[in-house]
Amino acid sequence: GAQAGLQQPQDKVSVAVGQTLTLTCTTSGDGPPGPVKWLKGWGSGNQTVYEQKGSFPRVTRVVSGSNTDFSIDISDVQLEDAGTYYCVKFRKSVGGVDEVSRHGKGTVVSVHETAVVPSMVAAAVVLCFLLLLGLFIALCMYRRKRRGETESRCLARLAAVGSFSPTPLRCCAGTPGTPSHRLCALLQQSSKEDNDIHYADLQPLPAAPRHGRSPGAACSEYASIRVAAK
Repeated sequence: GAQAGLQQPQDKVSVAVGQTLTLTCTTSGDGPPGPVKWLKGWGSGNQTVYEQKGSFPRVTRVVSGSNTDFSIDISDVQLEDAGTYYCVKFRKSVGGVDEVSRHGKGTVVSVHETAVVPSMVAAAVVLCFLLLLGLFIALCMYRRKRRGETESRCLARLAAVGSFSPTPLRCCAGTPGTPSHRLCALLQQSSKEDNDIHYADLQPLPAAPRHGRSPGAACSEYASIRVAAK
């Protein structure tokens, strides 16, 4: 049984997967010469978890080099690490074989899966929603940009063609008795739905000798100005 001079105060310890397990063991330091080991299980099926010689990658001393504090840390705990751990003080025998001198009462270690915190779930849901929203906005902007580029190319192509379909000539003219001033407008419809208007200001020339000219015929001169209709 457990003997005086070696204390293993922890009865039960619960730890989550991936965390670090700390097992506490102290001695009075007045025992016989011999090592202190940590064993998992008791009897013939025990497993050496830590001793002062040897390599144990996941196990470190809490107080390195101490002759009285043999507490250890076991990092990255897994489900198979569950069991009962004993701190054992050995003494050297005459034949050179280590014999048990004292041991602790044992610490029962239980390992559980990491619980999912509700706040973490909520944060994950919000993050996914924001990512989807950002993706939707980016897609809408991309489609709008593509549509604008397509319309710009169509307008540029139509402008390059420059085909116009003139409408019939509309002329506002005075009667023979009014001042001889005529204003005619030629309306042309472009493919871009803009109206270009040509104005022709018709003025009769001064009277000239008539040589075989039919009555009522008159010559005129004009200037044409092209502006874009608003």
